[in-house]
Amino acid sequence: MAPFLSRRDLQFQLYEVLDTASLPQRPRFAEHSREVYDDVLNLAYTIAERYFANHAREADLNEPHVVDGKVKLVPAAAEAMRAFREAGFFSAHADEELGGLQLPHVVAQAAHAHFKAANIGTSSYPFLTIGNANLQRVFASPEQQRKYMLPLLEGRWFGTMALSEPHAGSGLADITTSATPRGDGTYAITGTKMWISAGEHELSENIIHLVLARIKGAPAGVKGISLFIVPRYRVNADGSLGESNNVVLAGLNHKMGYRGTTNTLLNFGEGGETIGELIGEPGRGLGYMFHMMNSARIGVGMGAVMLGYAGYLASLEYARERRQGRHASNKDPESEPVRIIEHADVRRLLLRQKSIVEGGLALGLYAAHLEDEIETGPAAEREDNVLLLDLLTPIVKSWPSRYSQEALSDAIQVMGGAGYTRDYPVEMYYRDNRLNPIHEGTEGIQGNDLLGRKVTQADGRGLHVLLERIQTDLKASEGLAGLAEIRAALERAVTQSAAALQAILARAPELGPDLFLANANSALEMLGHTVIGWMWLRQAAAAARRLPEARGDDADFYRGKEQAARFFATHELPKVKAHADLLASADRTTFEMQDAWF
Repeated sequence: MAPFLSRRDLQFQLYEVLDTASLPQRPRFAEHSREVYDDVLNLAYTIAERYFANHAREADLNEPHVVDGKVKLVPAAAEAMRAFREAGFFSAHADEELGGLQLPHVVAQAAHAHFKAANIGTSSYPFLTIGNANLQRVFASPEQQRKYMLPLLEGRWFGTMALSEPHAGSGLADITTSATPRGDGTYAITGTKMWISAGEHELSENIIHLVLARIKGAPAGVKGISLFIVPRYRVNADGSLGESNNVVLAGLNHKMGYRGTTNTLLNFGEGGETIGELIGEPGRGLGYMFHMMNSARIGVGMGAVMLGYAGYLASLEYARERRQGRHASNKDPESEPVRIIEHADVRRLLLRQKSIVEGGLALGLYAAHLEDEIETGPAAEREDNVLLLDLLTPIVKSWPSRYSQEALSDAIQVMGGAGYTRDYPVEMYYRDNRLNPIHEGTEGIQGNDLLGRKVTQADGRGLHVLLERIQTDLKASEGLAGLAEIRAALERAVTQSAAALQAILARAPELGPDLFLANANSALEMLGHTVIGWMWLRQAAAAARRLPEARGDDADFYRGKEQAARFFATHELPKVKAHADLLASADRTTFEMQDAWF
């Protein structure tokens, strides 16, 4: 079985870059210790290897299908869910009073990374469920939480998010699913939802859908959208399951990747009444749903990272074993071929993968770290951390999704024809990851969100905080051996990014919103690369501080970190300037292109 995760890198990120071992000093985590965190991560690795990785290929080759009206999955998926549930991972992040382990977000995210790397398809079921429960914890009533949330945290029931419709994928303002008051505080839900991951299966006793719908008479647009809890089976007052709630599977979508996750077309109100319960206030559903969607976006980014990481490790293993060709300086055809990792271009492909996936992992864990800072850190920094996380979220989602795809392409290239076959897992990872730039908001949506909202939010305070944090780390790394080139490249990228944003924002009134956002993708690329450059400075600085005392494998590990940071600084960060120049120019090429010209 190919390796799917570097446990050494995860330890480095958690304890040497983020100082997660200090979290037990905070009251919420007082019962914890680094030993507890390590035990959790070791358990996650064991379960991921034994129960998730063991059927990743089987699930890919045997897609969900309907037999006698029920969705059939490979049997190993149910075993994986049992192991995940019995280990307590459904509620690992939750309060102890809810039966949870009360883990920090950053530790829970690190644990979850194991399952995503081992089997992205099967891992979707619990992580959608966890996101559903998290939303209910914030917005549902105490009675709804007792009735629906607790079984989700126990892993007895699973959850989904039902947003899109056949005619309105990402255009949620145009949804038509309706909710009609029934006179007893509940609503009759009628309509069709499309692209609903985990929308139908037999892995759990019940499925709890969070459904966006319009109450009869609600205004058009997003202000008329409300959020409803809609169970697959109705739930009696004592918590037992009742009759079918008439949520009907209308079809399965057959996908390029993520084949282990059912993806469904669901009809509500077909063959009888579908009953839903309103969460919170009418008309605020999209705002509530964004609580789950923003968390899901970070989860998508982490899933992309781990697919890229698994592909990187598979190609690295192959490159260390495969012998082919000779050095250009060796003219002896009788000499033994060298391992392909000895070829400079193969090392380039591997270094690029390493710089992408280890940089992306650092960013995903940093986002989880910010969640912990918001909940348990200094109160004076809370607002800044909220704004910074808001700003980073579209980058955390999009950058790893985009660049893990490039890393996986490089992994296939390293392996040559072998990488293109099903004898090795990288072609599956490549297909799996292609969904990540699309779901939970396409790159275009994330770019518009970043430039159109997040950069200017709170008078640009989030961007100011980001630049402050980068400057703090630049200053802290002064004088560390071997970092001058890395620091200089990041400083240039920061200057270029800030100047480009200042230029385009100054012209916003004259450009109008459509032209202003026409090159939002360049803002996403520019800031994404800059932020990953920052993540690499943080890693290189941590490595440089440890390297003088390191020996053996540890010394090699730290040198590898510095070299990957240097690669990103010299090969990737120069790309920031091109995007910065294009953004600042307010280039009109795409804006002025006409339909008839294609």
